[in-house]
Amino acid sequence: MEKYSIMKSMNMHPKKGKRTILEMTQILKRHGYCTLGEAFNRLDFSSAIQDIRRFNYVVKLLQLIAKSQLTSLSGVAQKNYFNILDKIVQKVLDDHHNPRLIKDLLQDLSSTLCILIRGVGKSVLVGNINIWICRLETILAWQQQLQDLQMNKQVNNGLTLSDLPLHMLNNILYRFSDGWDIITLGQVTPTLYMLSEDRQLWKKLCQYHFAEKQFCRHLILSEKGHIEWKLMYFALKKHYPAKEQYGDTLHFCRHCSILFWKDSGHPCTAADPDSCFTPVSPQHFIDLFKF
Repeated sequence: MEKYSIMKSMNMHPKKGKRTILEMTQILKRHGYCTLGEAFNRLDFSSAIQDIRRFNYVVKLLQLIAKSQLTSLSGVAQKNYFNILDKIVQKVLDDHHNPRLIKDLLQDLSSTLCILIRGVGKSVLVGNINIWICRLETILAWQQQLQDLQMNKQVNNGLTLSDLPLHMLNNILYRFSDGWDIITLGQVTPTLYMLSEDRQLWKKLCQYHFAEKQFCRHLILSEKGHIEWKLMYFALKKHYPAKEQYGDTLHFCRHCSILFWKDSGHPCTAADPDSCFTPVSPQHFIDLFKF
């Protein structure tokens, strides 16, 4: 089912999908995207993390690699991967932007590395094992730095969240697509906590991320028979992937056979360029380099 959904989202026929993916891979190789490491350089992910609209996309890509692709990275790809990761961590330590996202990435990476290092006798990792041990120690140090990270309180005599009317505060909460962000904001003031516990808010969040048939399989009811939408959201997240949201994503142009960032665009020569563009999610991007 997962493979079919990937092919469907990339406009591939299920019976001819593998051949199409292989063709796309060959096309990318002819344009210099032979490995993940080379793709990192060609698409300049080091600069992409400085763009807030691309930041989450790159972090998700690194997280997927941490979970399943570390053993396939060449020496050059490893260097590129950890250079980008270092820049991401330093950026978060400097501007405090989305530390929880990076904590999740480092947790997945450290867990995977601990398992792989124990399997050193099976030669599962490319390169000297001592280098990987040093990298693991660096990751643990980063985790401690992020754990100790404290948000500086800004002195501001102007308008604050507490001064906003209830309907505006409610609108802010309804714009979040992640349940943990809602919970975090709800801890700021008693009023925000009250709004963050609204059943309708969590119902909308569940409906945004999951299908109704999934609700039925994991229905959670209160003693009074009401659906516990907040509990449902976190229960569903354990079983199904939430809908991914990115400000900017990579796209593949079928006419020109290149990858590009959607916001930057590219000078396509097709009569109807938009019809040639296919969005490439982080998982789809990795799949292109598995053949």
